[in-house]
Amino acid sequence: MLMLAPPLLALPFPNIDPVLIELGPFAIRWYALAYIGGLLFGWWMAKRLCSSPALWGGHAPIKPEEFDDAVVWIAVGVILGGRIGYVLFYNLPFYAANPWQAFTLWHGGMAFHGGFLGSILAMYLFCRRRALPFVSMLDIAASVVPVGLFLGRLANFVNGELWGRPTDVAWAFVFPHGGPEPRHPSQLYEAGLEGLAIFLILQIAIRAGALARPGTVAGMFVFLYGCARIFVEFFREPDPQIGYLLGGWLTMGMLLSLPMLALGSWLVWRARRRPALSAGAA
Repeated sequence: MLMLAPPLLALPFPNIDPVLIELGPFAIRWYALAYIGGLLFGWWMAKRLCSSPALWGGHAPIKPEEFDDAVVWIAVGVILGGRIGYVLFYNLPFYAANPWQAFTLWHGGMAFHGGFLGSILAMYLFCRRRALPFVSMLDIAASVVPVGLFLGRLANFVNGELWGRPTDVAWAFVFPHGGPEPRHPSQLYEAGLEGLAIFLILQIAIRAGALARPGTVAGMFVFLYGCARIFVEFFREPDPQIGYLLGGWLTMGMLLSLPMLALGSWLVWRARRRPALSAGAA
């Protein structure tokens, strides 16, 4: 049986107001700033990748100005997909009974896996309309997504949401709405693994020529995210309206991440079997 540390030995939760600025009914929240900051930084970094032909083996298949137009599509795909994914995957009975609540984004409720699928669909439609290489667009997006994940998980921590399971580790926190038990700061684990670690790995791969084989960076991101999310789910408290699945150990986050391992592996395998861009591939 797990022996928990007394709450007095837990780290004090930082008293950071989730609302940065509030003017009457208008409020700027850290969570919204994380989305905006992630999109803006990702946009800037993606344009730099598109402006660096050497990283692609001598020819960048997507121009910086073409990615400028793609950002709007991607942002819409992330927001709509993230919200629809949360409604369908995590709280469908509630929203079926209260359908108007699905539009109240300011009350929270976004799912990464939904945003992931929504952004892929948006990029596919954009690339098809502009006759651009879809897989290379995926590589560009995948290379910058970890930045948004890092900022988003930090915002989750500031909001005191998506906390971890009870624990007796020395770095446990007593979250304001998580009960009296010290808990894992699983948001910080996710920020470090899904955000910082994957970002650094992908940047090393890009400098080693991964962009020259379309699908490599996207496949690496999908696989690594699946691994990181499944690992952190062992420390994260499952959503109360769902709980544990299949015998009391599997969570919805794990279940949705398992296909990512297969998809990521397939993308990397497919990329390695195709000729590099420097060898004449389109």
